[in-house]
Amino acid sequence: MKFRAIQVGLLASAILAAPLVSKVAAEGSAAQTAVEAAKQYAGTEITIVWEAGLQSLDPLNFSGPKWKELTGIDVKVIEVPTAEMFTKILQEHRAGTGAYDALNVIPAWMSDLARAGALEPLDAYVDKFGYRDELQEIAPVYRDNQMKVGDTIYGFPDDGDVFLFYYRKDILEENGMNVPTTWEEFSETAQALTDKYAPDMYGAAFFRDAPYAQFMFQERFRTEGGKFFDDETMAATVNSDVGVKVFADMRAENAFMPPGVETWGFVENLAAFLAGDTAMTISWPPYGRWAAGYGTDQEALSWVPKSEIGGKVGYALPPGGHPQLAAGFSLGVSASSKNKEAAYLFIQWLNSKETSLERVQLPYALRDPFRDSHFASEEYKSRWGEAAEYLDALQQGAVSGLLDLSLIQTDKYEEALRQGISRLWAGEDPQAILDDVAAQWDAVTERVGVDKQKEAYLDWASKPNAYPQ
Repeated sequence: MKFRAIQVGLLASAILAAPLVSKVAAEGSAAQTAVEAAKQYAGTEITIVWEAGLQSLDPLNFSGPKWKELTGIDVKVIEVPTAEMFTKILQEHRAGTGAYDALNVIPAWMSDLARAGALEPLDAYVDKFGYRDELQEIAPVYRDNQMKVGDTIYGFPDDGDVFLFYYRKDILEENGMNVPTTWEEFSETAQALTDKYAPDMYGAAFFRDAPYAQFMFQERFRTEGGKFFDDETMAATVNSDVGVKVFADMRAENAFMPPGVETWGFVENLAAFLAGDTAMTISWPPYGRWAAGYGTDQEALSWVPKSEIGGKVGYALPPGGHPQLAAGFSLGVSASSKNKEAAYLFIQWLNSKETSLERVQLPYALRDPFRDSHFASEEYKSRWGEAAEYLDALQQGAVSGLLDLSLIQTDKYEEALRQGISRLWAGEDPQAILDDVAAQWDAVTERVGVDKQKEAYLDWASKPNAYPQ
């Protein structure tokens, strides 16, 4: 998700896409199949919903114009803030206007949208245009968890969002410290570094703003053995001893982080790490690229602080070894589209092995590697000195990563958790907070219908990466 709430406010027409070497799709490839089939729709226009901000520069400056050149089809990009995307997609479906053709969908929404009939089933198109084999090359954590609702394909995983652990190699080495692999080791290491270096440098910092911190809670709660619900009764169990411990530990960690960290979002945490003010952090993949300075000389990334730590950053999985697959995107087709096949062919081409490799290397577009071929790409490995180590860490996360909770009305459960985290930073009792969160979750479950929500939960929980294996 990177910084979903951040509105960059850039005019796409003022930004020139950095040219990457265009790769000609091999004869018979999924990309070329989509291009050839789409030429029958030359002269038409399709719309695609995309996250407003930097993400939209992919279809605006790169993939949209390239598709027009290859097929003659215009692509109209509808930019929508992330917080509004789910609602707008659902509202458009209910209105039946046909205003949207192709969609970007956060995988945690797919269950809700599919059950509402807003997403077009894709299996028939996948078989018609020979894409099933190439889908198998998508990294397993995304392919096996973010592509289907039940047994039906509704979206193509298209963004390898996963939390990585970033650390100062030079600082740990000069202090004879190992990379923490447990949260206890992390606290010990961070406290020791803060004791030695503060206020010039603190041992660690995280984004603590509630919309981001709730993802970190979801991850830690499960790596320490927590379950969100009782499988039989659907009673919320987020207020278990595990949940209370995680809440208490998260608040205790703020003591060795910079003052005011409780209000930090994506940018504040990024700025501190790139300036060398913190030695360890956790975030989405762009931090790793920007710490090395990759692409930050471009106008679109002029807001990214200059990195003072290039060549000094190591990449690893977060403590516990099961990073959150926080948000991400899948490509889908609107069930109310009047141009379904043309929309499908565009997303097959976007998601294909050849095209996606170009897209994940665009410095400004914030699409992260999600295919085995991305992790193995010699071209990508050459982008900066430690790029091979970065890709290796991402590939590890693409095996052991944990899915975001996905239910009917997931947003209502997440909102209760976000409110709970805000209360945690305000100093309230962790047990009392989580008891309230659990009560709110139970109330949402009752409104949805216990049996109905249980079916959705058990479908989610049966996926390989819902809980640590």
